[in-house]
Amino acid sequence: MVTAYDYTSALLVERAGIPIILVGDSMAQGMLGFEDTLPVTVDDMVRHTAAVVRGTRSAFVIADMPFMSYQASPEDALRNAGRLLKEGGAQAVKLEGGRVVLPTIRALTGAGIAVMAHLGLTPQSVHSLGGYGIQGRSSGAARTLVDDALALEEAGAFAVVLELVPAELAAEVTRVLTIPTIGIGAGPSCDGQVQVWHDLLGLSLEFTPRHAARFAEVGEAIQDALERYAADVREGRFPTDAQTSHLREPVDLGSRTLSPEAAG
Repeated sequence: MVTAYDYTSALLVERAGIPIILVGDSMAQGMLGFEDTLPVTVDDMVRHTAAVVRGTRSAFVIADMPFMSYQASPEDALRNAGRLLKEGGAQAVKLEGGRVVLPTIRALTGAGIAVMAHLGLTPQSVHSLGGYGIQGRSSGAARTLVDDALALEEAGAFAVVLELVPAELAAEVTRVLTIPTIGIGAGPSCDGQVQVWHDLLGLSLEFTPRHAARFAEVGEAIQDALERYAADVREGRFPTDAQTSHLREPVDLGSRTLSPEAAG
């Protein structure tokens, strides 16, 4: 699984054969310039999800439910998840939290909405967690996470993301669940892995998480291309004669007709 936030990136994910796309509220940092995910709105998620869906044919598209789109009540969650499916075209939604969100998951799945759960580091709770640290390190916290995962499965979640938890704990959760686990910074024992688009491609220009692998340096390539383009324009090397040959036709200005050479 990989995140994507627009039509072009979805096309590329589809062509690469990756089966699951998460339209993550992580767009807050990489696409919208916020410091955390909290400012993302349901309208943001609907617009970006719809763009991703237009770029896909076979990939399974999951949309994040943003902060305060589901925490107030199951009724709010139903209404907002319904928008992500009806207007955005997502096939499923993802929400964060353990046993506290069980009534919401039951309400959503009871209405026929597929739900992916998310445990460990839950970015929408970053302030109450005290930052972006590893979760489940103590025996008590680890037991709570395992119990939460089992409860989420029982409530109807079809998969669970495990973010920033010790590898041994992620392996234990994967062992006890019958639904898939998707890891991000949770070691190699999960059933699948998810990475953020910008981290994966080297587009995170200011910070790359320790658990992320940069499979390309696309950011550097883009910057180099932009610098070369700007230099060619300043020095008159762009556009070339070959690139403008189709524009060399007479220009009718009404009172007189100028050739392109004369007009120049």
